Amino acid sequence: MTKFKLEYIWLDGYEPTPNLRSKTKIASFAAMPALEELPLWNFDGSSTRQAEGSSSDCFLQPVAVVPDPARTNALLVMCEVLLPDGTPHPSNSRATIPDQPDAWFGFEQEYFLYRDGAPLGFPKEGFPAPQGEYYTGVGYRNVGEVARRIVDEHVDLCLEAGIDLEGTNAEVAKGQWEFQIFGKGSKRAADELWLARFLLMRLCERYGVDVNWHCKPLGAELDWNGSGLHTNFSTRYMREVGGEEYFSALMAAFDAYKLDHIAVYGPDNHLRLTGLHETQAIDKFNYGVADRGASIRVPHSFVADGHRGYLEDRRPNSLGDPYRIAGRILQTIETVPTYAEEAVAA
Repeated sequence: MTKFKLEYIWLDGYEPTPNLRSKTKIASFAAMPALEELPLWNFDGSSTRQAEGSSSDCFLQPVAVVPDPARTNALLVMCEVLLPDGTPHPSNSRATIPDQPDAWFGFEQEYFLYRDGAPLGFPKEGFPAPQGEYYTGVGYRNVGEVARRIVDEHVDLCLEAGIDLEGTNAEVAKGQWEFQIFGKGSKRAADELWLARFLLMRLCERYGVDVNWHCKPLGAELDWNGSGLHTNFSTRYMREVGGEEYFSALMAAFDAYKLDHIAVYGPDNHLRLTGLHETQAIDKFNYGVADRGASIRVPHSFVADGHRGYLEDRRPNSLGDPYRIAGRILQTIETVPTYAEEAVAA
């Protein structure tokens, strides 16, 4: 028997958006355990805003597992939070969304690296040079000496864990970066984004750096870009059937439910969705081909392929919960009539 380090990871009950929490369970197995072998575990919900002190037990149900590349004989275990009777806790956003294997999601996670209350590379007083050369920038003046080291190590950790991280780059503002996560299946994609966030935050502990996920950490009054969680999405029907008529109906549904989307697309989005800095205003909805200032960006490839493929919702922000975002997108898609199922199978 070998002792394994199982890092149980969950989302707490803080609002308007949850924080990541984790604790390590040491358990013995004859070999590296599979997901179905991992036991239910409990924690003190009164310390995470998920229970009262007089009845504090909450339970962790493993739902996804990947290798922990930073430790030997170790796994990262993504969990759902359950009540003592085995039902989902009210804070358990993962349990509320449909798990559609044919729904593909790509999350573009932007964030700032912070030290001593300011983005990495900001002077002690004032601001660095205006935005311009930082996006995909190279050189100490643009990215400093620590940030790229963190970013490169994070890429390696994600790939070693088996997370489908598809790319990374320096972003528009000084100290701002992005990574992209892809997943087939709404829950799997969101699981992997939360795990990638966890790996980045834990890595940054070693460098004395914080990850600032807020969508507008420098404030709306300053001329610096905010951080988004641009969400690329498609269903099997969108990829294989689609068509201009279906696309028009889909966009009409997204317009009709625009406020429902904004409600789960991350807190303080009014600071980011101003109509400036590559955003549409928060109370409006539009779409456009290759338009980075639209609510929905339509790729050239989508139109060229007969209105088939994926679309990009640019409204979700960097602090958004990907479970709620994916769930809301699927909920809206399900309101749009499609042709007979035979058309998909043909």
